[in-house]
Amino acid sequence: MVANGYARTYRANAVLTASPGQLVLMLYDGALKALALAREALGRPAEDVRRIEVVNQQLQKAQAILAELQGGLNMEAGGEFARTMSRLYDYHNRRLIEANIRKQVEPIIEVERLVRELRDAWAEMLNKHDDSVAIERVRGVA
Repeated sequence: MVANGYARTYRANAVLTASPGQLVLMLYDGALKALALAREALGRPAEDVRRIEVVNQQLQKAQAILAELQGGLNMEAGGEFARTMSRLYDYHNRRLIEANIRKQVEPIIEVERLVRELRDAWAEMLNKHDDSVAIERVRGVA
């Protein structure tokens, strides 16, 4: 119980002290974690009564995170790139809705792969450039 409190405090402090670029990375990581938990829950035996509840909760969590990333896009400054990213986030959302309705793992795996590619590209950009310079270059486009 005490360890959970320390973990919560650590996560809260990490968010409060993170740069904008690191926050985007945390959002991607959160979406990937939720997708993995949903995928894992779908693999549980049908007799597991919480299985469907966990799938639903985790897919909705991933959708909320992706909506936050989409909402952070600067459509004016980001131009065509921001519009493309917005369409990609829409696609992710549609596939996760499909996965949730049909309780299929394939759409989850697909979105997980696509989000991981975005996450890895974002992490690489942050590693190559000073965080503030990287964020200025994309002008708020996540």
